[in-house]
Amino acid sequence: MSIGIIGAGNIGSAFATALARAQIRATIANRRGPESLGDVTAPLAPFVSAGTIEEAARADMVFVAVPWSKIPDALAKAGPWNGRIVIDANNPIEAPRFQAADLGRRLSTEVFADLVPGARVVKAFNHLPPPLLAGDPRTKGGRRVLFFSGDDASAKREVAALIDRLGFFGIDLGSIAVGGKLVQFPGGPLPTLHLAKFD
Repeated sequence: MSIGIIGAGNIGSAFATALARAQIRATIANRRGPESLGDVTAPLAPFVSAGTIEEAARADMVFVAVPWSKIPDALAKAGPWNGRIVIDANNPIEAPRFQAADLGRRLSTEVFADLVPGARVVKAFNHLPPPLLAGDPRTKGGRRVLFFSGDDASAKREVAALIDRLGFFGIDLGSIAVGGKLVQFPGGPLPTLHLAKFD
């Protein structure tokens, strides 16, 4: 399964680092173009390479981590999605003030899903700080927990398999309506917890 990453900020770069550590190939892209990503991809070669947003969006599984207000522009030329898996790793806040966006009483993943019509959306990877996502998933004798949720069972199985391959312990929180609310930041109770599963 090919993997694309849209967004090369802290979260996107941390995810790319986790992939490279597990020797999984991916294409990472940002709005400034592949030539701007040398500092990101150089230490992750040969597993992570730079590409355009259109190239990253053609992957079987697409990871999106973009500042909230810039998501529509980032995805404007990225469709059609045709049933491919899209991981929503976004939080509805923006630096430097970290003020929550007005979602009109909707979940952020519901808003995000409207921007990727036809995709199978899975909420994941948004609740760990980038250093923990990029770091060793084994901690104090256990595996760091990653929550995920979605409305398509087969898409969740694929994301769960990736989480396991990266060395984390995945916990399925159910549907977006349930799990998306639990991991939404700000507002949900789970992003403030850094948990480990001990075997």
